[in-house]
Amino acid sequence: MTDYSELFSEQGPFAGTIDGYAPRAGQTRMAEAVGRALADLDSLIVEAGTGTGKTLAYLVPALLSGRRVVISTGTKTLQDQLFGKDIPAVARALGMPVKIALLKGRANYLCLQRLAVNGSEPGSGTRSNEFAVISAWARATADGDIADVSDLPENASIWPQVTSTAENCLGQKCPEYERCFVVKARRRAQQADVVVVNHHLLMADFALKEEGFGELLPDADAFIIDEAHQLPEIAQRFFGRSLSTRQIKNLARDAIAAGLAAGVHRQIESATDALGRRADDLRLTLRAKSGRFAWEQLPDALPLKLDDVAESIGHLSDILGTVAEHDATLGHCRQRAEETLATLRAIRSDEDANDIRWVDVAARSLTLHRSPLDVAPQMSEVLAVHDAAWIFTSATLAVGDDFSHFESRVGTTDARSLKLESPFDFKHNSLLYLPESLPDPQDPGHTEAVVETAMRVVDAAGGGAFMLFTSHRALREAAGILEDTGYPLLVQGDAPRDDLLERFRRHGNALLLGTASFWEGVDVRGEALRVVVIDKLPFAAPSDPVLSARLKAISEAGGNAFASVQLPQAVIALKQGVGRLIRDPADFGVVVLCDPRLMRRSYGRVFLNSLPPMPVTHALDDVSSFLHKQTTRAISGVVS
Repeated sequence: MTDYSELFSEQGPFAGTIDGYAPRAGQTRMAEAVGRALADLDSLIVEAGTGTGKTLAYLVPALLSGRRVVISTGTKTLQDQLFGKDIPAVARALGMPVKIALLKGRANYLCLQRLAVNGSEPGSGTRSNEFAVISAWARATADGDIADVSDLPENASIWPQVTSTAENCLGQKCPEYERCFVVKARRRAQQADVVVVNHHLLMADFALKEEGFGELLPDADAFIIDEAHQLPEIAQRFFGRSLSTRQIKNLARDAIAAGLAAGVHRQIESATDALGRRADDLRLTLRAKSGRFAWEQLPDALPLKLDDVAESIGHLSDILGTVAEHDATLGHCRQRAEETLATLRAIRSDEDANDIRWVDVAARSLTLHRSPLDVAPQMSEVLAVHDAAWIFTSATLAVGDDFSHFESRVGTTDARSLKLESPFDFKHNSLLYLPESLPDPQDPGHTEAVVETAMRVVDAAGGGAFMLFTSHRALREAAGILEDTGYPLLVQGDAPRDDLLERFRRHGNALLLGTASFWEGVDVRGEALRVVVIDKLPFAAPSDPVLSARLKAISEAGGNAFASVQLPQAVIALKQGVGRLIRDPADFGVVVLCDPRLMRRSYGRVFLNSLPPMPVTHALDDVSSFLHKQTTRAISGVVS
């Protein structure tokens, strides 16, 4: 039996090989629990507070187990870190060879067939130059990962034309099948001991959308789900049906491109043009709207526009049937048209009361959805079908010491659970400031009061603050107020997230304003971040159609929707936001929570009890004194 206390000791193999390594009791406890789960093929849920070292705590037993392991992460960034840095470092320290594979979704790999078809007439100007860059790279790349093309931005409009989706992939009928980068990546994965994926790819495969790693999953002995708090929401997307106007227009564009390549474009041109126009007309039906809407909220004209779209898809399918006999790409376009029509009909059907139909409206597209109210049954079935060890871990899974909310979302009832507190010294290095006399969040003056209160703390800290908002409206209002503060102002949406974070670190005294994407997965260590301001408790908007339907179903069944859904979701989200502050043993700072409901409502105690053990104050003088003391100690090189 593995002695993890020895492995993780100061004399162990990691002490001299991994930068910054230090023994942590929580890390050893987690490794022991993961090791037992892997040996017994059990389920385990672990909340590991910031600084526990959970990555090492699951990688070591995973590699020592001899099991075939799939590791799923919340982001591609963490996926790349595990594959390129963490797993190789652990393998070297343990002195054991391991075959590792990194597997991404189709859209991350160059599709040689689509490059050939869409590049046959690349046009002129920017589009022609982009095709030239990609074509040159295609002749040299070994794995086809488009992240390696540094000369083109991630959001370049050319990428959808030279990458594939589950809908437009020709599969084994593709003339480039043997050279296909996705196929090669899958083959490498099937031969690996450890495969690193992300949650979207994992759920796509579980939902049988054939977008991931095909036959690999049934052969896995263990699944380790890192950043597991994200999994239920991602699962909800994949266990439903969806169809966007962008997908419909892509079908029309791909069909005409295939027609051009085959010399039959004139026969299908009128049908593709009509389909593209009707997809645009569908979006314009909701031109004044943006956001997520329940089916019942949609205008009366929408069903008629959907009828028009369905008619055009059917017409295109018929036309393709007359020209597709001797061309695999055209034949696949016809198959896509038939599948698109079937998806549209399935979404429009009102037969299943356990699903919610809704629409997501963006600036240039509209997406129709049909989602299950609860994904626990599907997730439970996935766990049952794959007879394997399941390890779910994150820094935020529990409400207090209770894991029941997460368990109910992922469909597990017999998992062991373990909660490990952060080893960081929150008692001395952090302070929780709950300002008094702030207006209620619904008050029109709340955001202005938040900014005014926050700036007193920011001035005491000399800048270096994240200001996290629960809505874009509040963020934009705050940004307008803060234009002339004298501190560098960085606002979500003005630049890519990584650029904003790099500028924040470089300035050292900046104010960074963000919403949802800055509440988690953001890591700023050191004195650049000294203050985290949160405007409101992050309750999800009850107007969201999926959440609203879930709450209604729970209430109608006699349950307490607030206690079982809204409160635990908000607690976990708040823990993520607060967790941005202390990312390293030397970090210090203040969290400012600007929601008076924390003190006025009974549920406020649930939030406070779920946060790290931070001293609490209502006095600005205490905040100023704390920041002065910590800054002085940091300058003198003394860390508590």
